[in-house]
Amino acid sequence: MRKPHVVILGAGFGGLTAARHLAKVPVTVTLIDRRNHHLFQPLLYQVATAALNPSDIAYPIRAAVAKQKNTRVLLAEATGIDVDARVVHLDGGDLAYDYLIVATGATHSYFGKDWGKVAPGLKSVEDALEMRRRIFLAYEAAEREIDPEKQREWLTFAVVGGGPTGVELAGALGEIGLYTLANDFRAIDPSNVRVLLFEAGDRVLQSYAPKLSEAAKEALEKRQVEVRLNTMVTGIGDSGITVKDGGGEEHIGTHTVLWAAGVRASRLGASLGVERDKAGRVLVEKDLSIPNHPEVFVIGDLARMMNADGTQVPGVAQGALQGGKFVAKIIASEVAGKCARPAFAYHDKGNMATIGRLSAVIETKRFAKSGFLAWMLWWAVHIMFLVGFRNRLLAMFQWAWSWVSYTRGARLITGSVGKLPALSAITPDGEPATHGAQEVIALPPDLCAAERAAARPKPSETHAPV
Repeated sequence: MRKPHVVILGAGFGGLTAARHLAKVPVTVTLIDRRNHHLFQPLLYQVATAALNPSDIAYPIRAAVAKQKNTRVLLAEATGIDVDARVVHLDGGDLAYDYLIVATGATHSYFGKDWGKVAPGLKSVEDALEMRRRIFLAYEAAEREIDPEKQREWLTFAVVGGGPTGVELAGALGEIGLYTLANDFRAIDPSNVRVLLFEAGDRVLQSYAPKLSEAAKEALEKRQVEVRLNTMVTGIGDSGITVKDGGGEEHIGTHTVLWAAGVRASRLGASLGVERDKAGRVLVEKDLSIPNHPEVFVIGDLARMMNADGTQVPGVAQGALQGGKFVAKIIASEVAGKCARPAFAYHDKGNMATIGRLSAVIETKRFAKSGFLAWMLWWAVHIMFLVGFRNRLLAMFQWAWSWVSYTRGARLITGSVGKLPALSAITPDGEPATHGAQEVIALPPDLCAAERAAARPKPSETHAPV
């Protein structure tokens, strides 16, 4: 007898959780992702800021389900879904299903603006490496620059968006200049770094209690971050960022703008032919299926999941994890012959965000904390949810070493270096010249070489004339 075929699109938190909970269910599972790794996205900013390596927060999908004999993994990209024919269109062919779980997540949203090339977002390993490249290249460019004003622009970093990702990025950028690179350069002082965090609302971390938002703002300011509230970004280009607040419009020179302001659900949701919200999220039924197709489930950031009280399930890892487990239980129940479906009930386990070294905020239904205790809890929770023992061990070691030494061990600049400022001349005392990069400074002659040349016998002294 043929077993029901469950196709899962996306091996993020929701998709991988669903696959794991179907391990002992009499079904065949095909887990599809366009990457060969599961990514722990909450720690992606630590790759972007050189605290961790990509391999510390990524784990091979095949290894994650290697012991599940009923599960096959395919490296492929879904291009569309025919819900009437029960077929998924892949980049290399079609695949039929009995149950479909769509968990392809979300990507960046620039609100209709073409800012992607000048302000990278943070959703993939490639995004994190591009951010890391830009951050550390900025310091290298500043070291070469002799114009103080232009040097200041290289040492200015702008982060757009005051949510958890933006706060975490801004805090880390401040610490990189103040601590990590403080003694690494000669022509610049990295501790003069200027980090600007722009938030359109009246406070950062708006999903948290006001007192935690204020604590986060104070912690950021201690790390030399200028928090600009009620500020809209109106333009981003190669020469800087333009913002508008109550005082009017302002242009700020910078070469490094990082985007953390908005997300848009995966475009794959459009092929389901059901209603979506403004962010592209699919409006799902109470059991996380789509209207008129109970065999199709949408979970995670692609779904607009609602609580029984009418509030929306937040787009965090816990929502995807719980959604994946819930859907897997429904499928297991129906395969066993039970047809009644419960409504999805989200259990809010709290929110947390880290601002930097020994500083974080955490909020649950029972308490709200900021500071060192919150940082310890943040650290423990993130270690616990990392996939793979090796990943946990490496992350613990990296964090412990960074805590003791104030360093970041993954400061590699990968990819194209691009065009940097013209190299300034260096004087004999090691100071950069201030009169231009084209002048060549004559160095003192090598006295030892001159003495050796003087002592060397002349040809007339070694070869007598014939």
